[in-house]
Amino acid sequence: MSTATFTRADADIERDVIEELRWDSRLQPNAIAVGVHDGVVTLAGWADNYTKKWAAERAAHRIRGVKAVVNDIEVRLPIAAQLPDSEIASAAVRALEWDAFVPIEHVEVTVSKGWVTLRGEVEWEHERRAAQRAVDKLPGVRGVTNLLSVRPRVQPSPKELRRRIEEALIRSAETDAEHINVDVQADKVVLTGRVRSWAERREAERVAWSAPGVTTVENRIVVAP
Repeated sequence: MSTATFTRADADIERDVIEELRWDSRLQPNAIAVGVHDGVVTLAGWADNYTKKWAAERAAHRIRGVKAVVNDIEVRLPIAAQLPDSEIASAAVRALEWDAFVPIEHVEVTVSKGWVTLRGEVEWEHERRAAQRAVDKLPGVRGVTNLLSVRPRVQPSPKELRRRIEEALIRSAETDAEHINVDVQADKVVLTGRVRSWAERREAERVAWSAPGVTTVENRIVVAP
């Protein structure tokens, strides 16, 4: 028995994305333009800090029927919020030192014209993401490039790695494990299948990254509401 796939009209998705941007009190919806084509949302315009740019992207991903988001929002810092690179760099180092999840001894920070670049090696993906979260909300930051690479200390066999990820997907209340396929190639995980929402797709990727020994996750899961 086949199940029909319901596809939302672009106009309906666009309307809901605009409403979601208005609903989020952190954003300035009048400065953000929304376009939708075949379920792919494009955000344009500007935001007055880097955090709002990514808050707008997350808001768009929350809407049912969204397949992907192109974030072309420009960060335009008010003059009062612009800081010298030396101050941003010092604040970034302090933020990384205060974050318990970041191995600061393995992270290098470079700042150029308000843009922060992170380099180095960490053992886990959650450490890589924590480092970015620690700096992307700092005053004066126009953007962050995260070049931290993941280098695990342990490496289970591909068979063991696949088993652990599949079991974790079954345990997760936010994923439908029956519709997600896991393929392991050495330390690389490839996810395929179909899920009902972007949130479920993101959760499946988080589960895969949480497995020990993973250095790369290729998420090919399709969102089909």
